[in-house]
Amino acid sequence: MASHVAKSYENLLGKLHGISDTQLKAHFTLYQGYVKKLNEIWEKLPKADKATANYSYGDYSELRRREPVPYNGTFLHELYFENLGANGDQCSPELKKALEASYGSWDGWIADLKAAANSSHGWAMTVFDPNTKTVRNDLVSSEHHVGLLVGAMPLVVLDCWEHAYFFDYQTKKADYLEAFFKNLSWKSVNERYAKAMK
Repeated sequence: MASHVAKSYENLLGKLHGISDTQLKAHFTLYQGYVKKLNEIWEKLPKADKATANYSYGDYSELRRREPVPYNGTFLHELYFENLGANGDQCSPELKKALEASYGSWDGWIADLKAAANSSHGWAMTVFDPNTKTVRNDLVSSEHHVGLLVGAMPLVVLDCWEHAYFFDYQTKKADYLEAFFKNLSWKSVNERYAKAMK
């Protein structure tokens, strides 16, 4: 199987407001751990005995069951880091209209995403749902993989695990959420939305 190379997000160091370099560096290390475990699973899967696969236990079965954890842990972190680093950009008019259509107002969308974040020990996301043709908020918990909607295309990805904010905010999650929105790169989010619309 293929292997994945961890990306560098050192370009974020010294550029975020309210998210320290200490916090980021620790987070980068955790992300790299997911990449390492994903590659280990991908290396072992082709060699695992498929004849013994079953619901109770088998090497192949366990590798397959655990694969979504480092897979989603890897790619959700990449989406998260890539939607940080605001440069004064704004939400596109098209996406803003879609958010307001789903949540009644801009503030309604923010309030709902914050509520999703406060409801999750995992991830909160704004996604484009191709099944309903709407933009909606979603939460993913239980090791990065429970709650993902089939076909959903992430637009805004918000890490709600304590590892994302504990150095800077300890248990003050609400303060971290404020910092996240200040650092949100609308350029990245707008590009994801434009891609989802094609």
